[in-house]
Amino acid sequence: MNNLHVLGSKNSLFNEFIAEVRSTEIQTDSMRFRRNLERIGEIFAYEISKHLPYENQEVTTPLGITNIPRLIKQPVLATILRAGLPLHQGMLNYFDHAENAFISAFRKYYKDGTFEIQIDYLSSPDLDDKTLILCDSMLATGRSFVLAYEELLSKGEPSHTHIVSLIASKEGLNYVMSILPADSCTLWIGAVDEELTAHSFIVPGLGDAGDLAYGIKE
Repeated sequence: MNNLHVLGSKNSLFNEFIAEVRSTEIQTDSMRFRRNLERIGEIFAYEISKHLPYENQEVTTPLGITNIPRLIKQPVLATILRAGLPLHQGMLNYFDHAENAFISAFRKYYKDGTFEIQIDYLSSPDLDDKTLILCDSMLATGRSFVLAYEELLSKGEPSHTHIVSLIASKEGLNYVMSILPADSCTLWIGAVDEELTAHSFIVPGLGDAGDLAYGIKE
């Protein structure tokens, strides 16, 4: 599909970073885990930048003037707390003049083992006619992404939205693609895993990205 890009499907250095964030041996180093997510975010940013609008601008050098294609306007970078933060930072390293949005989403579990996704915080600039890049480390059921996207629409209608996730389950990916508008949303995924457990964990996945990056939560 034209609106789905799986970066790990092609041989590149990108897969070295995916291998490291999945590895139980390397995961014990939380600083390296965060840095790998950050580097992955930088690669996503570079790839997405190829699909944004540009215009030629004059740049004065010490010896003359040259024309260089430059971004017409910076995107708005949004992330779902807390696991998405390192990925977000990587993209911010490249889109360093971007505005930013943050969404707090969590799984509220019930006694029967079921859960629902709840949004309890949103901080965002106006999104009307802007390019929105929404990222999170994992796309399991896809419900967090859909709810976060719908919540962000309360701040305006983006001209285009890029959804970014390191690892997605096939089931969750299909769900997101069935809900979000195909004509104005593009998905950028690192790798797609086949299995989603009864408790909505991706297999083989990588574990809990938030815990691995920032420590185990109660």
